[in-house]
Amino acid sequence: MINLRGRVREHWDRLSKAERTVSTFLTNSSPERLLYASAQELGAESGTSSATVVRTVQSLEYSGLQELKRDIATPFTSTVAPEIRMQQRIDHMGASIEDIWQNVWSEAKDRLELAASADPAEAIAPAVELLMRGSTIVSYGVGASGIAALNLALRCNRIGRRARCISSDGFRLADDLLQLGSQDVVVVFAPGRVTVDVEVLLKRARSVGASIVLLTDEPESALHDLADAVILAPHTPTGMTTEALPSIVLSDVLVQALVSVDHEQAVESSHQLTALREQLGY
Repeated sequence: MINLRGRVREHWDRLSKAERTVSTFLTNSSPERLLYASAQELGAESGTSSATVVRTVQSLEYSGLQELKRDIATPFTSTVAPEIRMQQRIDHMGASIEDIWQNVWSEAKDRLELAASADPAEAIAPAVELLMRGSTIVSYGVGASGIAALNLALRCNRIGRRARCISSDGFRLADDLLQLGSQDVVVVFAPGRVTVDVEVLLKRARSVGASIVLLTDEPESALHDLADAVILAPHTPTGMTTEALPSIVLSDVLVQALVSVDHEQAVESSHQLTALREQLGY
């Protein structure tokens, strides 16, 4: 909220009358309210519109409402107990199926739009180049992020790119790290907080000469220095949508980009996959 208020002061003279109304409303709201409210709700409560809310947020140099929520969420989630945040989310969502439907879809849309706002030539192209050069694609993710990691490995194998997924952590992770080689490309899905496991994984990959693609919600993380390519995968500040949502879509983007580079291999692999399924009775 301190950052938000600072931006409002900095841009106040350049804001329109409607944008000043929204800015005043935002700075006087609680972090909880801003985290769980949609642009439509904020527009109605400020006496403006959802379009004015989005325009105001962008005038304050946020890419969108989701980035504002992410900015607010970091100190909020570190000081408010998880069970309290859960109760606040339940209170906000209510019992109406219509409200739940609207809130979940609204957050999913905001998160995907934030991820899509990145420059593809800057965010995706370097990662695709690394994936094309590597002999094996090694995806890593645990918990919800493991879904995105598994999706990438599975789809890469289906287009003829050798890939495997690491979803272990702790003691068992050491066995998987032992197998990393210099020709591997390690794709790390770490959209939330960075763990010791992720740090050890990145350092191990770097020490053996493997290339590293990092998908993270931390645009300023010190771990960026260990990665060869970094892709922003916006985290959820509310927990209404799954952590892995943008990561899954971004993994699909990477796969389709690989297909476009070597479509003949993808087609041949698809043909062989279909033949094997038919032999298995599918």
